[in-house]
Amino acid sequence: MAVLRVRGRALPDGEPVDLYADGDRWTTDPVPNADLVAEGWLIPGLVDAHTHPGASTPGEPLDHDLLRADLRAHAAAGVTMIRSPGLAGDPPDWFGVDPELPRAVYAGPWIAQHGQFFDGWGRRAEHAELSQVAVAQARRSGWVKIIADWRLDDEPLPVDVLRAVVEAVHTVGGRVAVHSQHAAGGAAAVAAGVDSLEHGMCLDPALLHQMARQQTALTPTLDVITASLARRLATPDSPSRRWYVEGAGRHGTLVAAAAEAGVRVLAGTDAPPHGRVADEVRALAAAGMTPHDALGAASWAARDYLGLPGLRVGAPADVVVYPEDPRTDLRMLDHPSAVVLLGRLLSGSE
Repeated sequence: MAVLRVRGRALPDGEPVDLYADGDRWTTDPVPNADLVAEGWLIPGLVDAHTHPGASTPGEPLDHDLLRADLRAHAAAGVTMIRSPGLAGDPPDWFGVDPELPRAVYAGPWIAQHGQFFDGWGRRAEHAELSQVAVAQARRSGWVKIIADWRLDDEPLPVDVLRAVVEAVHTVGGRVAVHSQHAAGGAAAVAAGVDSLEHGMCLDPALLHQMARQQTALTPTLDVITASLARRLATPDSPSRRWYVEGAGRHGTLVAAAAEAGVRVLAGTDAPPHGRVADEVRALAAAGMTPHDALGAASWAARDYLGLPGLRVGAPADVVVYPEDPRTDLRMLDHPSAVVLLGRLLSGSE
């Protein structure tokens, strides 16, 4: 296989670099006859940190053909890594290692209290067994996804139960992602010291500084939440409508405040169609994050959070190349000139 070469200005710092793909690692040692596949502005691979590929409708089983198609859509958009905090079934052996598809980390099935979450998806557990179930999953995949709250009138997961889960999972080297769209569930997640809060709608902004101190990341899935606002506004008045309109209406303000407080914000799309992480980047910027930080939430900052370094010697050979600095016009994210994944130029890239 030919050695690939890219050169240009590498974000986040904008320093000029000349990189060669030595297998799946970058090197600056020149390789004779390497193929110069792209020049321009180099981004260390986009990341969708909250996506559920492989099932088009909640409750459906994991479809391996659809999973591959969804991942191809991500890769075509420049996404070289995904985090799936919840899958509809056990992934196939090729998940996360196919050279034509994004790298992947995942949390296995969602874990919820009885009577909560989508029928047909995830596991249900009693409070007394929740830590044991979570630890078993963490040993398999590294991440665990807990549903802290669900419907408006449901009881959220008690903070002492969630704290016990976090402590147990951390003991075996795992990490805990928590779904929350209600104030009580979000407060319990922050108090328990979870690794990432997913959605975080209705979170009390007073908790943001604690999140920053304990390094709890926020994956707000802002674009999909605010996109549903107009539809909910058109429905008849009800407690559920009022909850959603209020929470979604101030979600962008919460995201901007989180970034200002020093919380690690991660870009995630949540719902299909897949390959839309650029929409989330633009939503984060529209909410008040700087274009630099909004892009970082879907690239270098997210990769660092998930354990992958950026564009330096010895780092995994992922890059997305653009002809101009995409921070000057985030619409440019829709048109990469080249995508390199695991040291290979993806088909369709120029």
